[in-house]
Formats: sequence, structure tokens, C-alpha cells
Amino acid sequence: MDEKENDSLDTTAAANCQLSTVNCQLKKRIALFPGTFDPFTIGHQSLVRRGLDLVDEIVISIGINDKKLTYFTLERRMEAIRNLYRGNPKVKVMSYDQLTVDFAKEIGAGFILRGIRTVNDFEYEKTIADVNRKLTGIETFILFTEPEHTHISSSIVRELLHYGKDISQFVPKETELY
Repeated sequence: MDEKENDSLDTTAAANCQLSTVNCQLKKRIALFPGTFDPFTIGHQSLVRRGLDLVDEIVISIGINDKKLTYFTLERRMEAIRNLYRGNPKVKVMSYDQLTVDFAKEIGAGFILRGIRTVNDFEYEKTIADVNRKLTGIETFILFTEPEHTHISSSIVRELLHYGKDISQFVPKETELY
């Protein structure tokens, strides 16, 4: 086969790929969004919403850390997040108990999504992202928290819960956590 015939085949294959998804399997851009999510806040929700503009699918993954005391059980956190994204096929909710980057690789995620609120968050996230890239080649992309959510953290929401305060302005209503 000469070069001209080869170019013609490449053009035909590209045209078929554009016309029929049956003949062309495009690799999905999947991002893993890891965290404890105790609880899942409107800041987290904002990151998922904006992250979906960049990737095809986000897997919200709750890391299991037996050394970390949580307010809500793993099952309740997963249920809350699933309630929020019920009917959205672009968002999945899972849990894991291994290195985050190993889990990302296991599920076929090419990216890890992280959010940062402050300069202090940046230093920590950069270090982890560098190690993850070195270990697996998986890239981390960071979205800055929207200004109206910068003051919200799961830690603060847990403290409010501990003292019986209303958390409705900090967590999505659909999570049914209040």
C-alpha cells in the first residue's frame, strides 16, 4: 500500500469515527474527586459542577481512613452524595481504602480533581500532585473555590453540627443531612 492509499484510509476512518460511535470508542475523560466529605458541602458541589465542564465523568470517592473519626458514617455520606447526583450519569460515588492514585488508576481515571481555598491548601495539594504524577503519570487539576464558598469547610460544618447549629446554608439540600 502506498502513502496516498494510507492517507485515504486514515481520512475514511476519521470520517467513520465522527459519524458512528459504534465504530469509534473514544476514551472517556474521567476525574477522581477524592475526599472524606464529612459532610459534602456546597463548596464540593461547586467543584463537581465546574469540573464536569472539563471532563466527561467525575467519580466522587470517599477515602476510608480508620484512624480518622468522622461525624457521619461512610454509608450515610455515600447516600447523601448519591441523593444529590441521582439521575446524573456523569457523576458516580464510590469508596476506597488504598492510595488515592492507585484507586484512580484502577477505575481508569486520567485525572484527579482537587479544590483549594487558600495558599496553604495549594502547597499541600502541589506536593501530593507531584508525587502522584511521578508514581503513575496521572495529572491533578485544581479548581479554586468560588469566593462565596471560601469560608466553608467540612470541619467547620461538623463543629456547627456538634453545637446543634443550622447547617442548611452550607450543605446541598438534596443530601438530606439537615
